[in-house]
Amino acid sequence: MSKNVVFLINKSEITAGTRGASLGPDAIMTAARKKGSYIFGENEVQKILNVNNFLDKPTSFPFGKRIDGLLNVYNELNDKVSAILNNNLFPFLLAADHGSAGGTIAGVKSAFPQKRLGVVWIDAHADIHTPYTTPSGNMHGMPLATALNIDNLECKTNEVDQETISFWNQLKQVGKITPKVNPEDIVYIGVRDTEAQENSIMDRLKIKNCQVSEVRSKGVAEIIKIVNERLKDCDIIYVSFDVDSMDPDLTSHGTGTPVDDGLTPQEAKEILIALAQNSKTICIEVVEVNPCLDEKENTMAEITLDIVEAITQTIKS
Repeated sequence: MSKNVVFLINKSEITAGTRGASLGPDAIMTAARKKGSYIFGENEVQKILNVNNFLDKPTSFPFGKRIDGLLNVYNELNDKVSAILNNNLFPFLLAADHGSAGGTIAGVKSAFPQKRLGVVWIDAHADIHTPYTTPSGNMHGMPLATALNIDNLECKTNEVDQETISFWNQLKQVGKITPKVNPEDIVYIGVRDTEAQENSIMDRLKIKNCQVSEVRSKGVAEIIKIVNERLKDCDIIYVSFDVDSMDPDLTSHGTGTPVDDGLTPQEAKEILIALAQNSKTICIEVVEVNPCLDEKENTMAEITLDIVEAITQTIKS
């Protein structure tokens, strides 16, 4: 599979609970310049609208913080990602936080409405909350729920106002296809920090989670076999990589919600290279590098750059 890569930069960090992820894409670019890597000169770079001005005023949506701004991001990503795919190019997203990934999925589905989509979600978190279940109100915990078109009312803990519900339903409808992915076509890798409501719906929907211990005991090649078997009936695959899937002791705490006992950078790199080698994989997203939280200068961005370079080389070769 040889395709030209387009880096799509999304600096909006309105769905995270901490600040600084908007600097993540630039931190990766800075790491490239420091290393003498010309990856961002050799490949096309596009940017989407930055809506971080929503952080400069209070949000009136406690169970879907800045959901009004996120709708703008979803719509923009739907347009941009689908346009890149329709030009037979490979969209490689470098995003601030994970909340926007539902917009990326919308764009993939808009480009290929008749194709069955598989999702590989490499993350410490399940990101399958809804406004009805969220303990924090932060939208970076909800993107998969928008793609699945679920509310998880069975586990409802919040009384959500009508305006939030309206925006939530609009998010799910972006691209005018719902659901965009079926639960059996999602595979988690490395998820290890979840709430009871998420565990309940993951069990109910029977979503596969390849835990870190499984990666360690079986090896990356076996995990890839499990993923491929699970997604064998899918026509196309989207891969979402949150850097907090990696162990902070082996990387840094340069991400919004680090969780111990994660993947090694080498395991993450091998998994992503193998997924990039799959001809069904048509879009990859990397999120949540936060240099403001990095106690080792720009280490998280440098490790992420190494992975991004390896993926890009694989896609283009």
